[in-house]
Amino acid sequence: MDWRPLSEADIWQLIIESENRMTIPQSKLWEVMKTDPVKWQEKTYGKMGDGFWVVALIGNLVVYYNDIENGFNISQYQQFGVISDYWCNQDELEWSVQNILDAILNGGNYFPHASPPKPIN
Repeated sequence: MDWRPLSEADIWQLIIESENRMTIPQSKLWEVMKTDPVKWQEKTYGKMGDGFWVVALIGNLVVYYNDIENGFNISQYQQFGVISDYWCNQDELEWSVQNILDAILNGGNYFPHASPPKPIN
């Protein structure tokens, strides 16, 4: 396997590209929840790249980039610095921001997730 974890320069490039595609409402929410990218731990698959890049925090939610699956995801956290759930969505950042915006505007906390990988028997 020739996989390498995403560099900080690469995550910044993805963020900048996504910011340029955001709608005004997405950009407004993004401005209050974004954080400088920082690696957080994830107990199942996150060990491969020394964690995943977290790019936003809001309430008990993090938005992070899964560089194994090449997409942004939303997960809960109970302990700062530790992502609670592994997800393998291949979302653009603005899609994750929109999902959070929809939950704020419409109530609820439903975020579409692709299921984590399942072992082959």
